[in-house]
Amino acid sequence: MSEAITLADIQRARQRVASAVRRTPQVVSTTLSNALRTNIYCKLEIFQKTGSFKVRGVFNKVLSLPPEVRAAGLVAVSGGNHGLAVAYVAQALDLKALILMPEGTPSNYVEAAEGYGAEVEYAHTAAEAFAQVDELTRAGWCFLHPFDDPDSMAGQGTIGLEILEDTPHVTDVIVSIGGGGLMTGVATALKSMKADVRVWGVETEGADCMAQSLSAGQIVTLNGTQSIARALGALAPSPLTFRAAQTLLEGVTVVPDDEALDSLRFLLERMKILVEPAAACTVAAADRLRRQFTQDRHVVLILGGGNIALDQITPFEPL
Repeated sequence: MSEAITLADIQRARQRVASAVRRTPQVVSTTLSNALRTNIYCKLEIFQKTGSFKVRGVFNKVLSLPPEVRAAGLVAVSGGNHGLAVAYVAQALDLKALILMPEGTPSNYVEAAEGYGAEVEYAHTAAEAFAQVDELTRAGWCFLHPFDDPDSMAGQGTIGLEILEDTPHVTDVIVSIGGGGLMTGVATALKSMKADVRVWGVETEGADCMAQSLSAGQIVTLNGTQSIARALGALAPSPLTFRAAQTLLEGVTVVPDDEALDSLRFLLERMKILVEPAAACTVAAADRLRRQFTQDRHVVLILGGGNIALDQITPFEPL
């Protein structure tokens, strides 16, 4: 199993966050099942609070902290779902939150974070943002890493427990990888309870730090990310998530942006759900992996986030 967390950690996380997060639905997709000639299920984390899986990990982390530690306030570096989760959790627990966002962050993320009561400040570069974090933590603020934290990973792993309850006959799960926290939690839960489940990672071209790291046999740090899948923007996995990928994954499939966008439009047209490219790429990966899935397989796609504005996927004229 992963060295980062254990099944017991995930089970404790579930008890800790049960009243704070939603148990999201999992549905059969007849259209995808017919197209891929197997049995496809979609785990709809897009209906989680704040529109993504991230609140599971943030709640577990914050509720694990001594009250005096979290009382000083929460700080995050994020131009996406992690920032929204930190803002929401802070509001729910009556804490201060400061989100450091890169310049150019889409307005829907900024407005949502501020709507939850967080203060938003902009940084020119990631290095500048993390320099600010160092100063804030010295002043007592609690920094919440977007993926490299065992408590956060355990919170994300509660998705794996739900998948096993809803589909005890699951054979395969496809999960997106940014920095690898979601993958580590979910794969640990699945493999601990049903060792023969195959877990497949997916990244997009230009945001494929885990695939490159696995290929090299060591952690590879990207110079930057060039993908429409903003939520997969980590420059490198952490030692914990890299070891989890080496141990728990069948492999990582890398798909181009155009396939992720085609899958996004497919899900919107056929299933009437709007997901982020970082979630839609699981559908594109399933298509690339179709030879791995016979008619007796049961494949769950984790659709991890739905925070995307319509004008980010297609231009339109307002009515």
